[in-house]
Amino acid sequence: MSNKIFLSSDHAGFDLKEKVKSFLTNNNFEYEDLGCSALEPVDYPDYAKLLSKKIKGKSNSKGILFCGTGIGISMAANRFSHIRAALCTSVEMASKSRKHNDANVLALGGRILEDKLALEIVKEFLQTEFEAGRHSLRVDKI
Repeated sequence: MSNKIFLSSDHAGFDLKEKVKSFLTNNNFEYEDLGCSALEPVDYPDYAKLLSKKIKGKSNSKGILFCGTGIGISMAANRFSHIRAALCTSVEMASKSRKHNDANVLALGGRILEDKLALEIVKEFLQTEFEAGRHSLRVDKI
């Protein structure tokens, strides 16, 4: 299990981030909210970069990014070599992103996911371990 979970969002992901924070608190996860802190428009690449900087060098940490669809913020995060951000819209995607890809960042779309599903995805992502083995060879090629 991760030592700390870093959270970061743009304005379109803000509401979902707040709901995930409550879930994390209720389930005794340690997290740090890197912003944004309101619904005023901000640029998602800036918040992906903040999270990427926080995770660098912390192999046991994970991150969760939020924007309207999860697409833009995951693309922005994946430009950093130490980030393996997975945009997940199902529990199965969250499971495979951890088991097979050793994803260290989950990206979620605040405008496309229902809250209940989003929380199930977060739970799966955080409780699933990397299977290593043959998957390590593939992850190393990334």
